[in-house]
Amino acid sequence: MVASQKPVGEVTRGTTAPNRLRRIDGWIAATQAAALRTGERPLAVDLGYGASPVTTYELHTRLRTISPRLEVIGVEIEPDRVAAGHAFLARTGPHDGLSFRRGGFEVPVPRRPVLIRAFNVLRQYDEAAAWHAWDRLRGRLAPGGVLVEGTCDEIGRRAVWVALAPDGPRTITFAAHLPTLGRPSDLAERLPKTLIHRNVPGEPVHDLLVAFDRCWATAAPHSAFGPRARWIEAVRLLARTRPVLTRPPYGPRRRWRQGEVTFPWAAVSPR
Repeated sequence: MVASQKPVGEVTRGTTAPNRLRRIDGWIAATQAAALRTGERPLAVDLGYGASPVTTYELHTRLRTISPRLEVIGVEIEPDRVAAGHAFLARTGPHDGLSFRRGGFEVPVPRRPVLIRAFNVLRQYDEAAAWHAWDRLRGRLAPGGVLVEGTCDEIGRRAVWVALAPDGPRTITFAAHLPTLGRPSDLAERLPKTLIHRNVPGEPVHDLLVAFDRCWATAAPHSAFGPRARWIEAVRLLARTRPVLTRPPYGPRRRWRQGEVTFPWAAVSPR
């Protein structure tokens, strides 16, 4: 695909840091391996990687362990950030299958990607624009591909992301650094833009977080064994009444021990 004269989208703040997206990358590697191995030369796109190319490099390094032929392209709307990516490659030596180019939501890459990771990109958009961006990005995916879109804090300790297939949203994942988590609903501030204004009584995402907090409170005695034990018990209790994904690769305990829990999108889909 040839890049358009003017990339589609707006320049983000560009805030980034090493290992900020480690939780997301680990989840992608664990749950999306089949998509990442599709075809002779599967392509992943890191959309809106920010002022530093480090998280794109980390994505390339982490996903290549499960898909050695995977190509990763970092796409940024700001020319100086693309130049920083090129400078990184020149400084650190060539990295097979890693490159950078200018672009936006049109995703100007040579073939349809099996993965688009777009993190902390839609935060500045309104809800309607975020839904539109989801539709546009889904339309760029290869068959069987996945869009992973979400938000995390500045050092990656709290994050929420949605996995979308070409036909729509599939799952939502909540993840936290458990020793610093007060209660599960603290993650509400990291909800994707399509949901963050829906965290009000009567909306499914609000009801889910209220139920999760109740289970967290009930699981308090397990804190004697550490925050991880409390989280696992809270998720186990929540699964009695809510559609927690408990089968591999989303669960049960292996992913829960990472401070994660994944639900089908229907559990939070706005009314």
